[in-house]
Amino acid sequence: MVDSFPYPFKGDVYRYSNNSVPLEVPRSVEITSTYQEEILLKRKLLTHHPERCYQSQPHTLKAQWEVLELIVLHLTSNYPEHFSIVKTGKEWTLHNHILKEKTTFALGVETTLPSEPLDFIGRHVQEDLIFMMQRDDDLFLDAGQLCFPANWSLAFNTGMRFKEIHHPIPGFKDKGLDQRILTFLMRMEAGDPWVRRNWSLMAGNRLDTSLETFDEWGKDRKEVTKENVGEFVHMRVEVQKLFRLPGSNGLLFTIHTHLLSLEEFTENPEWTEQFHRILQELPTEIADYKGIALFKDEVMEYLRKKQVRI
Repeated sequence: MVDSFPYPFKGDVYRYSNNSVPLEVPRSVEITSTYQEEILLKRKLLTHHPERCYQSQPHTLKAQWEVLELIVLHLTSNYPEHFSIVKTGKEWTLHNHILKEKTTFALGVETTLPSEPLDFIGRHVQEDLIFMMQRDDDLFLDAGQLCFPANWSLAFNTGMRFKEIHHPIPGFKDKGLDQRILTFLMRMEAGDPWVRRNWSLMAGNRLDTSLETFDEWGKDRKEVTKENVGEFVHMRVEVQKLFRLPGSNGLLFTIHTHLLSLEEFTENPEWTEQFHRILQELPTEIADYKGIALFKDEVMEYLRKKQVRI
């Protein structure tokens, strides 16, 4: 787990920034060892909480097919042992060999799928899928399948502009970061994808940390002790990949969430030392926003002790 974990830091100081870098391998999705477990959880959440986990505006349907085509291409070209596609004219048959599922549909004909295209293909990948349409010199969150959010609500944010969505982030507007990132996104071109990593610390290892379920998992922040901090607290990293879609001119964000306990995280001495320095210097408002203020001291002490042993 440690070897494949997407470590998010590049320096000893952390501030909110546009930390996007070019995506060297243009692959929107990734299959990991937890694939079946996470797909089962996604489908369960979508069944029991459909409005919380899936939202779309009617005008996105054509663009959703473009998202489906892109992800199918990446699945079948990067993981041919797990996914294959048979095309007969407009009729496609997608084989998910991991789950032993086969789905035949007519490309562009919504009634041939069991759900909308974005929702359908999202049930075959570990990533959350967010689609933003560009119009009126702005970006709007117009569709998404979000099962593993980091304390936000898809149902609440659907239809919002980019700046409205990110307004709660401390300093995001005051320092003009919202406009700089929006400008960057608006200038993205098809065939030139980017990637960024977003981090937080979680009390527990729950993937579904939606705003609507805060009463279920938020209380865990008060349960962290110096005795359980290593196994209970997890580093949570979202690998967010950004693709401009040439047909709709929209932006697809794929978000793959990774969790690693502090116990495993500190197996890497360099990570342990650097993260300790980052937390030492981390501004209070960022610690509060990321939800780690209540157990930051326990984490700091744990990291310090690990460094002594190293």
